[in-house]
Amino acid sequence: MKNNGMLAHHRPQWKTNLGFLFAAVGSAIGLGNIWRFSYLCYKNGGGAFLIPYLIALITVGLPLMVLELGLGHKMRGSAPASMASVSKKWEWLGWWQVIFVMFGIVLYYSVVISWCLNYFFFSFDLGWGPDPDTFFFKDFLMVSGGPHQIGHLRTPVVFTLLLIWFLNWIIVFKGVQKGLERANKIFMPLLFSLTAVIVLWSLKLPGAKEGIMVYLKPDFSRLKDPHVWMDAFSQIFFTLSLGFGIMITYASYLPRKSNIVKDSLAIGFINCFFSLFAGFGVFAILGYMSQATSSPITEVVSQSIGLAFVVYPKAISLLPYFSRAFGVIFFGILVIAGLSSAISITEAFTSSLIDKFHYPRKAVTSVLCVFGFLGSIVFATQAGIHWLDIVDHFLTQYGLVVGAICECVLIAWIYKAQRLRQHINHYGDWKLKFWWDMCVRVISPLVLIFIFISSVAEELSVSYGGYSRVAIILIGRDWLIYTLFVAIIVASHPWRSDPKERMLASE
Repeated sequence: MKNNGMLAHHRPQWKTNLGFLFAAVGSAIGLGNIWRFSYLCYKNGGGAFLIPYLIALITVGLPLMVLELGLGHKMRGSAPASMASVSKKWEWLGWWQVIFVMFGIVLYYSVVISWCLNYFFFSFDLGWGPDPDTFFFKDFLMVSGGPHQIGHLRTPVVFTLLLIWFLNWIIVFKGVQKGLERANKIFMPLLFSLTAVIVLWSLKLPGAKEGIMVYLKPDFSRLKDPHVWMDAFSQIFFTLSLGFGIMITYASYLPRKSNIVKDSLAIGFINCFFSLFAGFGVFAILGYMSQATSSPITEVVSQSIGLAFVVYPKAISLLPYFSRAFGVIFFGILVIAGLSSAISITEAFTSSLIDKFHYPRKAVTSVLCVFGFLGSIVFATQAGIHWLDIVDHFLTQYGLVVGAICECVLIAWIYKAQRLRQHINHYGDWKLKFWWDMCVRVISPLVLIFIFISSVAEELSVSYGGYSRVAIILIGRDWLIYTLFVAIIVASHPWRSDPKERMLASE
C-alpha cells in the first residue's frame, strides 16, 4: 500500500522502449567511440584486436549491463536508491558513483564538448590555420607549463561551455519524456546519419583504402601481449557507461514488462558497431592525409585529443573539395555524441536527489547545472588540459573500476545474482541462464580487479603523464577521496520515503 510520501513522488516512465534505447545508446556512445576505439584498434593488432574486444563485450560488458539494468528495473530507483534497497549499509556506493561522475567526469567532459563546439564554428572558415598543432595548444588553449600554473580563463572556451551547460539544463529540466527521450530521438538518428555521411565520404578519398588496411590489418602476434587484452576490457567497460549509475537510473523508468536481456544486447552491440563503423571514417581520412603529405600513416596517426583537434583539422584542410562542410559535420558529430552522454550523467544525479529528498526536478536541475558550470571553470583555464588529464585518469582507472567491483560484490554475492536473474526472467521474454551468474560473480570482478591492480602497479613504478607526485595526489587521488567523503555524508541523511517501499509499491 502506498503511503503519502509515495503518492507525492511519482516516478516517470519512458514513453516508448525505442526512446529508452536511444537514450541508453546515447549515453554509451561518446567522444571516445570516435577517437579512442579506432586508435586502440590500430595500436593493438588491427582486426586481431576485435577478438579480445568481443570476448570482453560478452564476458564483462553485457553481463554488467544486464546487472545494472536489472537492478534499476527491480528497485525502481536511481543508483543510491537501488543500493539502499539492497542494503542501507551500501547506499554510499550509489552516491559515490553519481557524485564523482557528476562532480568530476562531466565537469571536464563538458569542457571537451565545448572545444568541439568551438571547432564546429572554426570549420566554417578553417580557423585553425596552416598549423593546427600550434593553434590548438598555444593559440586556442594557451596551455600553461603544468597543473600548478593555473593561468587565466580561456574566454572562447568559457562562452561555449556556458552554452553546453545551458543545453544540458534545458533537456534534463524538461524531464524524462519531454526532455531526455525527445532529445535523444533527435540526437541519435542525426548522429548515425551524419556519421554515415562522413564514413562514406571518407571512403571515396584517395588513399582511403590504405588507411583502412592499417586500421584493420590483423596482427595476431599482438594477442600474446596482456596489455592488448587489458585495453580491450577497459574500453568495453568505459564505453558502455558502466559504473556511472546511469543505466541503473534509466532502467528505473522502464515499465514492469520489459526485456532487460534484449535491451542490454541491443545497447552493447549498437555501441560497439558504431565504434567500429566510425573508425572506418577516421582511418580513411588518415589514409588520405598520408597520401596527400607523402608521409607514412604511422606518422600522421595520433591518439585521443591529438587525433580530434590536431590531426583531423590538418586532414580537413587538405581535402580537395567541401573541406569546410566536412569539418562542420565531423565536429557536429562530436558535439552531439558528447552532449547525449553529458545529459545522461546529469540525469543520474538529478534522479538521485529527487529520489531521496523529493526536491522538485526543475529546482534540482537548475541548481545542479549552475554548480556544474562553475565546477567546470577550472578545466577552462590555461592549466585545464593538465587537470583534465589527471582527473580523467584517476576517476576512470580507479573510481569507476572500484565502484563496479563493489557493485558485483553487493549484487552478485550479498543480494545474490540468482535473485536478480529470476526477476529479469519473470518480466522479460529473453531468459538469462546460469552462465550470467558466473560472469557477474567471478569473471567480471576478477577482470576488474586485475585492471585495478595493473593500474596501481604501473602508477607506483612511473608517475602518470610525467606529472609531479604532488599534483597526482592533490588533483587525482584526493578528488576520489573527497567525493567518497561527501557520499558517506549524504548517505547518512534519512530518506523522505523508504526506497524499498517504492519497489514494493510498483510490484
